[in-house]
Amino acid sequence: MLTRPRRRHRIIHKIPGQIYLWLAILIFGGSSAVTRKLTEIGAQHLIDGRNPISLCNVLFVGNLCALIVLIIIYWRQWNKTTLKQLSRKDWLSLTIVAILSGAIAPGLFFQALALTNVNNVVLVGRLEPPLTLALSVWLLKDRVNFWEVVGAIAAFIGVTLTIILEPKSQAMMDVGGFHVGLGEILAVVGAVALAVSTIIGKQHLSKIPLGIYSIFRTALGTVIFFFIALTLYGKEHFMDVFSPLLWQWMLIYGVVIVVLGQSFWIQGLKACTVSVVSLVGSFTPIVGIIAAYLILQEAPTLAQYVGGSLIVVGIFLSQLGIRRKISPRAAASKVASTQAEQKVEGGMGFKGI
Repeated sequence: MLTRPRRRHRIIHKIPGQIYLWLAILIFGGSSAVTRKLTEIGAQHLIDGRNPISLCNVLFVGNLCALIVLIIIYWRQWNKTTLKQLSRKDWLSLTIVAILSGAIAPGLFFQALALTNVNNVVLVGRLEPPLTLALSVWLLKDRVNFWEVVGAIAAFIGVTLTIILEPKSQAMMDVGGFHVGLGEILAVVGAVALAVSTIIGKQHLSKIPLGIYSIFRTALGTVIFFFIALTLYGKEHFMDVFSPLLWQWMLIYGVVIVVLGQSFWIQGLKACTVSVVSLVGSFTPIVGIIAAYLILQEAPTLAQYVGGSLIVVGIFLSQLGIRRKISPRAAASKVASTQAEQKVEGGMGFKGI
């Protein structure tokens, strides 16, 4: 007779891996809209003029929740034997990647959410995959095919149109004769930081165990972000981090957006092939735009329709190129390594958490 844990374990493994992936993408895609909604709720319940559910508080507490999930799943990889195999160069590369992708990029994207539409942040975040592709060709001498190049160009043009066709507002800067929103600029810098971290990871961290890579990046990124925010905004910025209102909503955010999102994603990575994960992950921006409309009633603007259409075309052209490029054996392999996860997430752009 099966015990309850074994029965639950068997049921979990009976669920197709693609179901986990799609659930994760629904959560990741909707996370930006949910984050903006939470800050709006916080703005309606100010504490001495401060928003207790500030973007910094949400990012900091959300990262702590993510760290707990990763430790539960990957703690066995943190053993003396494995850690002794890492060189100083490995730790230095891990540190740089953690700072770029675990602190600077999320901080920039979250700040962008405070300054511009969620749809703009989602679409501009798609700048990362073509940047990563260009840097891979330039620095790592990776080979790309025609469809990957065309897809990257289409996505890049789409992002550019989304930025420059946006209606003028007060929060805009004059850049080369074009009026560009500050939020969009921050999202662009965040995408560049993610692309650079992906290249460093590809070059130096491909053999690092996935658990060590994920936990270290999240842990150090959270600490670095905390001290950067303290330096920029002062200690008063985190005064409400223990606010009951914040934790009331962060329990929901932490459990649904972070814990379930990360758990579904990791389970899907373990069960699905590289080609399947790459294809499902490419739908993240589409889900993000739909979520912004349903949660925030944020209808796409003309600039977002034009730019977004080109970005979607670029995504599917890139997927066509990836499928032709990957060998049948590699396409059928599971995402069980740091290198494979970096390849998949580099094509997704910012996941939103």
